[in-house]
Amino acid sequence: MSADLLQLENFIAGQFTAPLGGRYLDSVDPSTGSAWARLPDSGADDVDAAVNSALNAFPSWSAKSAVARSQILDAIANQIEQHLDELAELESRDQGKPVWLARAVDIPRAVHNFRFFASANLHHLETATYQAEFSAQNWTIRTPVGVCGLISPWNLPLYLLTFKLAPCLAAGNTAVCKPSELTSVTAWRLCQLMTDAGLPAGVVNMVFGRGATAGEALVLHPNVPAVSFTGSTLIGSRIQALTAPMVKKLSLELGGKNAALVFSDCDLPAAVETCVRSSFTNQGEICLCTSRIFVERSVYNEFLRQFLEETAKWKVGDRRDPATKLGAVVSAEHRQKILSYIESAPASGGRILCGQTLTDAAKLPPDLASGFFVLPTVIVGAEADSDGGLSDEAPCMRDEIFGPVTCIVPFDDEAEAIKRANSVKYGLCATLFSRDASRIMRVCRQLQVGTVWSNCWLVRDLNMPFGGCKQSGIGREGAHDSLEFYTEVKTVCLRF
Repeated sequence: MSADLLQLENFIAGQFTAPLGGRYLDSVDPSTGSAWARLPDSGADDVDAAVNSALNAFPSWSAKSAVARSQILDAIANQIEQHLDELAELESRDQGKPVWLARAVDIPRAVHNFRFFASANLHHLETATYQAEFSAQNWTIRTPVGVCGLISPWNLPLYLLTFKLAPCLAAGNTAVCKPSELTSVTAWRLCQLMTDAGLPAGVVNMVFGRGATAGEALVLHPNVPAVSFTGSTLIGSRIQALTAPMVKKLSLELGGKNAALVFSDCDLPAAVETCVRSSFTNQGEICLCTSRIFVERSVYNEFLRQFLEETAKWKVGDRRDPATKLGAVVSAEHRQKILSYIESAPASGGRILCGQTLTDAAKLPPDLASGFFVLPTVIVGAEADSDGGLSDEAPCMRDEIFGPVTCIVPFDDEAEAIKRANSVKYGLCATLFSRDASRIMRVCRQLQVGTVWSNCWLVRDLNMPFGGCKQSGIGREGAHDSLEFYTEVKTVCLRF
């Protein structure tokens, strides 16, 4: 093992602990293609130790008052905020995104997650009462579930881990977390920050490793009654199948193939700017990114011209450069998946207008020559005057690519746009652009998704429920919904 590699260990019962099997995995810097850290390749025995630690900590943590728990969550938020620049650098190097993006979005959002749920928990009151008869009163109380298994993805590592962890702790649960093996470093650093903030040992345990081993052992553990997972639909459906005989509580935030609907009466330059941003932010590696853009035919050509012009301004390159808009995608394997969809587009009627791979135009420094870069890519129908552009059955229109790739096609009327937007198996989010309030309300009701943004994108309020329908997931996350998932409701009847 090189002395230059950052060494991660599991965090169990308040201590950093080597994996029981002694095996480690490399964590690769996507910008250079070289290993920069090592993390435990944990197994079922490591998971079992973490679950036992969480079980031991549960009685005392769940017995704390909501105020006491909230104070610790606020202290964790303060610790993250005080180490914002350090965490942004770690997140950028581990995931590939530009440093400025991690500093502006990922790490501040982690701070907000803890602060928000520290406050929300104090105001999540049970008020349901019912007097069935004169001498009896019924009411409800909420109690924590117990040990929760939290499995977070690689695209927004600390951001999405803390979106699960903060409400889990606020509600009085303890946790065993399994971050993605591709991006584990900020989760490892968080363990020390939580200790410094005064979190008792065993309340949060972190087990690193692969999903097929550590992740599967966590979801199957008999003492983990609730599992929250964010990731692919394929893995989410496997978690469903594995846990079905055990009747666990599941929160599954899965894939998306999100559509934008651009109507002719919209503010076209604003729609273009928003669609470029929603297509390519974070290298397109956000489940909420737009990958299908349906444009009313009368403004299609002008929209496409402006979209290509705006896309050309998005610099791909060094994550440390403040001018960089897109860093590297997360891994060599993921880069190859993205390129395979782009390269197969012509066979299914597509025409590539820009992007596809990294070219000399990116002007990368020599130390980034082996990085996993992909230029922002636009695909349209093969024939410029074709009636419908790309078919909805084309793989680039049907499958979640999870990269900087978007397809732009024309439509003729509102009904067609809605039908095509709803044609995929996913239902996470959609955006629409129009000045007609009646149309916005009418279309919103017909789109089969969990969130619709109108004339904007990614405007988030944690008070609102977040999640998808169809194969984009089960359940919702957000203030009320998260605190409900991490608790069990109990009816009490008192005769007097």
